[in-house]
Amino acid sequence: MIAYDLKAEEQWDPKRHVENILDTVEDGDVTVACWEPGQVSPNHCHPNATEIYFCFEGGGTMRAGDQTIPVTPGAFIVHPPGELHEYENGPERSLLFRVRYGGDFSTRIKEWPTQPDYERSDDDRAYYPD
Repeated sequence: MIAYDLKAEEQWDPKRHVENILDTVEDGDVTVACWEPGQVSPNHCHPNATEIYFCFEGGGTMRAGDQTIPVTPGAFIVHPPGELHEYENGPERSLLFRVRYGGDFSTRIKEWPTQPDYERSDDDRAYYPD
C-alpha cells in the first residue's frame, strides 16, 4: 500500500504549474499537480499513456477536441492515449491528483501560447507538423 497526504506534498510556482511525482508503480506514476490562478497547460497528448485527473480542490476548465468541461472538486477526468488536451486553471489555487499508466509517459506538445519562452522540440514538430 502507498498513501500520501496531498496537502503535505503540494508545491507552488507563480510562473507555471508544478507536477510533483510522488511515486512510480509498475507501469504508472502518481502525482500531485498544483496550479496557481490562471495557469494553463500546454496543448498536448501522451501518445502511449492514459492520464487521469481527480480535482481535490479549486478547479478550472479542461479542453479536449471539441469538448470543454468544467473541472470542480470531485471531478474525475480520463484522457486515453493520444488525446490532445489542455487544462486552464480557474481563479483559485487548484490541487489535482494525477495518475498516468502505460509505461511510456512521453508528452507531445502541439503549442503552449501562455509560455512565450517555450520552444517546441524536434520530436514535437515531427508529431505535430505545421
